[in-house]
Amino acid sequence: MKKLLPVLLLLAAPAMAQETQYQQPPAAIRDLLLAPPTPRVSLAGDGSVLAILAVQDFPTIAELSQPELRLAGLRLNPRTNGQSRVSYAVGMQFKRLPGGAETPVRDLPAQARISSPSWSPDNQHLAFTLTTPAAEGVGGRVELWVADVATNSARRLLATPLNDVFGTSFEWVSDSQSLLARTVPAGRGAAPAADATPTGPAVQETGSGKKSGARTYQDLLKNPADERTFEYYATAQLVRVKLADGSAQPLGQPGVLRTASPSPDGRYVLVRTAHRPFSYTLPISGFPQRIDVLDLATGSVVKTIADLPLADNVPTNFDAVPTGPRDHGWRTDAPATLSYAEAQDGGDPKVKADVRDKVYLLPAPFTGPAQELAALPLRYAGMTWGTDHLALVDGYRWADRHETTWQLDPATPGQPLKVLFDGSSQDTYHNPGSPVTRRNAQGRSVLRLAQSGQALYLMGQGASPEGDRPFVDELNLTTNKTTRLWRSEAPHYEIPAALFDGKKGQLQLLTRREAADQVPNYYLRELGKKGQPLALTHFANPYAAFGGSFRKQVLHYKRADGVALTANLYLPPNYKKTDGPLPTLMEAYPVEFKDKANAGQVSGSPYTFTRLSWASPVYWVTQGYAVLESATVPIVGEGTAEPNDTYTEQLVSSAKAAIDEGQRLGVVDPARVAVMGHSYGAFMTANLLAHSDLFKAGIARSGAYNRTLTPFGFQGEERTYWQAKSVYDAMSPFNYADKIKTPILLIHGEADNNSGTFPIQSERFYAALKGQGATARYVVLPAESHGYSARENLLHMLWEMDSWLDKYVKTPPAMN
Repeated sequence: MKKLLPVLLLLAAPAMAQETQYQQPPAAIRDLLLAPPTPRVSLAGDGSVLAILAVQDFPTIAELSQPELRLAGLRLNPRTNGQSRVSYAVGMQFKRLPGGAETPVRDLPAQARISSPSWSPDNQHLAFTLTTPAAEGVGGRVELWVADVATNSARRLLATPLNDVFGTSFEWVSDSQSLLARTVPAGRGAAPAADATPTGPAVQETGSGKKSGARTYQDLLKNPADERTFEYYATAQLVRVKLADGSAQPLGQPGVLRTASPSPDGRYVLVRTAHRPFSYTLPISGFPQRIDVLDLATGSVVKTIADLPLADNVPTNFDAVPTGPRDHGWRTDAPATLSYAEAQDGGDPKVKADVRDKVYLLPAPFTGPAQELAALPLRYAGMTWGTDHLALVDGYRWADRHETTWQLDPATPGQPLKVLFDGSSQDTYHNPGSPVTRRNAQGRSVLRLAQSGQALYLMGQGASPEGDRPFVDELNLTTNKTTRLWRSEAPHYEIPAALFDGKKGQLQLLTRREAADQVPNYYLRELGKKGQPLALTHFANPYAAFGGSFRKQVLHYKRADGVALTANLYLPPNYKKTDGPLPTLMEAYPVEFKDKANAGQVSGSPYTFTRLSWASPVYWVTQGYAVLESATVPIVGEGTAEPNDTYTEQLVSSAKAAIDEGQRLGVVDPARVAVMGHSYGAFMTANLLAHSDLFKAGIARSGAYNRTLTPFGFQGEERTYWQAKSVYDAMSPFNYADKIKTPILLIHGEADNNSGTFPIQSERFYAALKGQGATARYVVLPAESHGYSARENLLHMLWEMDSWLDKYVKTPPAMN
């Protein structure tokens, strides 16, 4: 097999294409990227045990380059019949709370690949999947394993391999003695062979007069051979697995089982099955699907709840939905009652309607007519169940970013709704937080209540002008009075992770606590009790060898139209004011808003620990750069105006304001600034180079540059190309390739799977730049998706970026 290497397309004089060997960035950047990853944790529902999961390091390019099928919007590994790009845990420990030791779980295989951990309802076992990679002559598989808290040991539970193409291929039954699992059907035979000779063309046809636009999706089915292959790998057999001995009872018939969820009382299972006719323009989420309730004891069909058609006539608006019943699920606080929603406006938010959605209940045995629970003026966004007399329902409207939470009594369906929260989803300063849930005896999430059921708890990020200060509140549902129980205090940034009852009945709060110079760790505190929390984990600082932390300052400034902006300023570790202004790298990602005041609200915290992802610009403080990270770029359209109507003007104004503030502080040299971004940030980067002369260089990774290739909307833009041609044209840097005189580095993953950012976007943009004599370099990273992961590719990407910055920014040609 040919060794995978980055492909470089260079544009200079002369222009040429070449394949190069992998390169490595300076040692300081390399070592920061390869610093040990921080473990993950999973808390048992009753708060008694914390599972600590060691995290896999970056995979190698050989691992990333395993065979991959891209079908129906999915990516799967045919060798394992599972998902192809998974971030695994590689080890597991149990820690009994509060003061137990961290005990390794025994009997795991060497180099374990663990994913999808799930606690049993009684909190005595942790189930998970374990992926065995293919070896010489032996195929891989995804297996169902379980770890026993009492013995600190793990074992394979099911001999039959799981079908994990949709992920999370198992779920606990409420008895804690069995699980439902989707498995590879026995005796299914060999995978269908591709057609050596086509039997005819692939044909699609329209002509009904109905508009059926669709977003720009990747990895779609293309022909009958794809359909057969997809059906082969996606078809699963549902089984009930006994915890005691791993014996499996088949339930129902094999099918393309997207989900299978047992009822809280353990008597039924809700199954969602995709079926033909498949689509060549939509991913599997739009395929026809049948909703069935099975008897969990026999596997027979109790009731077919719905058989929904291909969703190819749904408007492209963000809050458009298919007609017919949708969002079926179990009511978590009842033995066996289904809930679902149904549009009353034809699924089209542009249709005037007093009632957008209705929510229905259908209790077992599912023979009677469904009961209308609530009529919503907004689009249904989900339920949070509590008791026989308390539930919360959420609704939203995209056009003005409006969201509402209502309180209702499930025992009296159809009653007027009581508004609990109402406002803009973008008004973070007034966000009341999210209701806190707990796991009940059946292992289902229900509201955690106080004051004999008259109050609930809320957790929120606590956005404020001084930064985020997460909190826990208690809300009395009768008086609507809120009492603050806890709030993060400087100089720490502390996030509430879970509330649970202590052994003596006191309320315990699990938090993740960090500071600018302290790596995040988990702590336990009693609500209402003063004093220092108890440290539960002691994760090491991954940057101890580099001084432990980075110099970070949150900047506050305004752009020309008065909108408040922020950016995180990072400086080299030994920088002194007398060193003067520095070459600078600015990174940003534009966000659309419908209100200037909301657009200017502060997010983030000055007290967070800076952990560098592969995508971070902060690496370059080690090379003598100032870094403006996460510079806010709000794109605002108030009233009837849409944000993108003045996209370019707001983009340039925001960038200029960030540079001006850095110059005012004396740390940014305005003659030596580069801009970078990923995805929509790459799109921003290209537009800034096309419409301003603020920068010496640009770095654009995995972007989209020609909006006519995403004609049914993109990012926060829901208008189509034909509704807003001038906007699409003005926002497409491809159209301004002749104006881009600043050197630009384009990087793209060869296997990008993100909607709209096909690699052809970078290919065509590079070709346009080449045709106009620009200075550009185009790097294709082998096997990478929209987010990059292979160690060799990441190191090479950082080398490319560092070389580009050194050449065109640190000492630009005109200054040599």
